[in-house]
Amino acid sequence: MTTTRNIAHNTIIQIGGKAISTLLGLAAVFLLTRYLGPEKFGWYSTVIIFLQFIGILTDFGLTPVTSQMLSKPGVDKVTLLKNLLGFRLVTAVVGFGIAPLLVLLFPYPAEVKQAVSFTTISFLAIALNQVFMGFYQTQLKMYIEVIGEVLGRIVLVAGLWFLGIYGASFLPMMGMITLGSVVYTAYVWWKARSLSPIGFAYNKEIWKEISLTMWPIAVAIVFNTIYLKGDAYLLTWYRSQEEVGFYNLSYRVIDIVTQVAMMTMGILLPLLSYAWNRNLKEEFKKRYQQAFDTMMLIGLPSSIAIGVLAKHAILTISGQEYLPAVAPLQILSLAIFGLYLGAVFGHAVVAINKQKVVLWVYFSNAVITLLGYLLVIPKYGMIGAAWMTVFSELYAGVGLYLVVRQTTKEKLQVRSFAKMLFAAIVMGCILFLFRDLHLILLLPLGAAVYFFFVYGLGVISKETLQEIFSLRNKASDTTV
Repeated sequence: MTTTRNIAHNTIIQIGGKAISTLLGLAAVFLLTRYLGPEKFGWYSTVIIFLQFIGILTDFGLTPVTSQMLSKPGVDKVTLLKNLLGFRLVTAVVGFGIAPLLVLLFPYPAEVKQAVSFTTISFLAIALNQVFMGFYQTQLKMYIEVIGEVLGRIVLVAGLWFLGIYGASFLPMMGMITLGSVVYTAYVWWKARSLSPIGFAYNKEIWKEISLTMWPIAVAIVFNTIYLKGDAYLLTWYRSQEEVGFYNLSYRVIDIVTQVAMMTMGILLPLLSYAWNRNLKEEFKKRYQQAFDTMMLIGLPSSIAIGVLAKHAILTISGQEYLPAVAPLQILSLAIFGLYLGAVFGHAVVAINKQKVVLWVYFSNAVITLLGYLLVIPKYGMIGAAWMTVFSELYAGVGLYLVVRQTTKEKLQVRSFAKMLFAAIVMGCILFLFRDLHLILLLPLGAAVYFFFVYGLGVISKETLQEIFSLRNKASDTTV
């Protein structure tokens, strides 16, 4: 099949699987918010935020690093994959091993500290999964990751429902979260064995190459952590556990959109790297434009729809008790555009090996945003945090674009972008006019209106749809 059709099929499968996973994730939040209540949901949020902060600091960008290194011509992929897994295991064990001790230094409730001590296993499993994600990206088999995620979510939702029926407390529910992550990683590990011998290895030269490839991304991630997660983390210092829970709930909705962005760019990154490393300029230009158009096709309607339907979403997921989460969610919906820009240009930076050059973007963003957080969070709480997040996402997106533009000299065509924006605005107006309908009716209505306009305006052609959904096998025009 053609690369376009291959990418499209992978994307459709992933979006379908991600839709199921998203529904299951929302079901988990539905159960947690109702079983725990605002204060204990704040405890849950504090545990997740604390471990996410450590997890991101020890992330080292191994998903794009794995994808990039496995896409290089002539590499021994089996040996490299084993060394990547060994490297990830050591760094994750060290990072998460100190979490139960580090949390003792913070003025969190005792239950939060106890939960951190065993929920680290969940994040350790997720850390190992990063390498598999990069591996499946190069294979164009990300559907395996999606299946694993769905299985983990099924275990999580079923477990929470069972615990809720029997009136279980906070700590058993955190244990169920850990079990879901372990099931997810166990599945993708098992499936990877059918594609490549799996194990852990240490080769000094390969680990050195991993470190050299990784360190600019790792430094960037440290700065990213400050402006991406610093808001939620500082809220746990300055504001009540209830407010932490409200803000985390609004952020969970945004995280769903973030996952779609990273998933889509994860498919396109190997193709960008392939074209750039082989000096295929026209191919790179085509894939770069394709990445931008694809991300805007998803990002623009997501941003507008979440802004319009924020109240519907919070009421449906968590109920009246959580209405304070609506305001930050409406503000954070504006950050989605910047987030999608950052995903496009951030992955493009990795593809063209300019990770070191963009460190100034991440560093300056981290400094400015951290100062902003420290000024606004103590006084304005989650509202101030949300507005600073909007700034940081847009700042990063624009800065990364400038680096890619200067390096590649490629200009993006914005005609399709303008049509998508128009279609998204029309969709938003329709949703606002019919806002009294239930969310279950509004979501398909918005999707139908948006698709009608992007198809009618020629953003998606009839030929593209025929190619995507064609059952005929065609020869691949690109090998990754």
